[in-house]
Amino acid sequence: MSSNRAPKSGFAAEAQRKINSKYSEELAQECLEWIKVVTGEPINTAGDMDNFFEVLKDGVLLCKLANSLQPGSIKKVNESKMAFKCMENISAFLACAKNFGVPTQETFQSVDLWERQNLNSVVICLQSLGRKAHNFGKPSIGPKEADKNVRNFSEEQLRAGQNVISLQYGSNKGANQSGINFGNTRHM
Repeated sequence: MSSNRAPKSGFAAEAQRKINSKYSEELAQECLEWIKVVTGEPINTAGDMDNFFEVLKDGVLLCKLANSLQPGSIKKVNESKMAFKCMENISAFLACAKNFGVPTQETFQSVDLWERQNLNSVVICLQSLGRKAHNFGKPSIGPKEADKNVRNFSEEQLRAGQNVISLQYGSNKGANQSGINFGNTRHM
């Protein structure tokens, strides 16, 4: 975090605590260990927030991860520690993650990592990318993604299905409207 900012108080501090409470050291450690295996970089794989942030904050390792999954996917990795260069690295990684099939809702904003606002969303993104790694011939993490289960029905089967009344609609046997009244009855 920038040292020139006022300390968070009140609502902002409470919101930050709530976000941080979702952070899982186990999942973060799993992500870092996976990154170490895929990239071959000698990194500290401790899952605590401080280490997770320090290892990933400049975006260089994230770019190396993207290039390890698909060589040449990020052309220029900025080794500079200047803020906008680091943010460029993180943005380049996020663009690659989306191209690799990570859903938009599972990605994070650059500031979530750079300003340490929401490290849990970074973990979620890396877990999602980790599930897709097998598509690139790399080891994957997390639960295996479901395969498509495409079913092809003939026209005859589709027509037969239209004549069946689903039990979800319930049964109409013996039903009538006697005894049903809404609100007050009319008094004359």
